[in-house]
Amino acid sequence: MKKGLAVLAAVVVLASVATGVLIWRLTRDSASELPEISAYTHGQLVRIGPYYYCNVRDLDDCETPRTGGELVIDPRHADPIQLSVPAAIAKAPWVLVRTYENGDVVNEFRPGSTHAVTIPTMDPRRGRLFGFVVQLPTIVRDEQGNEFPAVHAEWSVRTVWPQPAE
Repeated sequence: MKKGLAVLAAVVVLASVATGVLIWRLTRDSASELPEISAYTHGQLVRIGPYYYCNVRDLDDCETPRTGGELVIDPRHADPIQLSVPAAIAKAPWVLVRTYENGDVVNEFRPGSTHAVTIPTMDPRRGRLFGFVVQLPTIVRDEQGNEFPAVHAEWSVRTVWPQPAE
């Protein structure tokens, strides 16, 4: 009986150690994962990785997972969307582009100033929100020495407005 318990205890210890090692190996590279944004409205939460993400020093070195999010908007309530960006985005200058039926709205945020934004799904002048993107810009220089902004990372969320039942 004692020998059986000792064997069982050894198996449990070995299984625990193996599980710990497996978890460590799976999570040790988590620092290299790309940042995700989150968006919430009317009981829906989506976490979205980037549509594309380029090395800020080499805009030809890009990962293009083409990830996109989707939120269904309840037309009866048209609740706003709560956007949250992680520190990896908020510590840099970032841009929010909201696309409405009748025009876009662009907001620029200074480094460290904003981690969350409330996005109206209905705008009195612009109509319904079709979607939004979060962008990380960088300044690039062309062959003539001209400097201009270019986007090196982008996260995209589209909104879906269900058709009323007939």
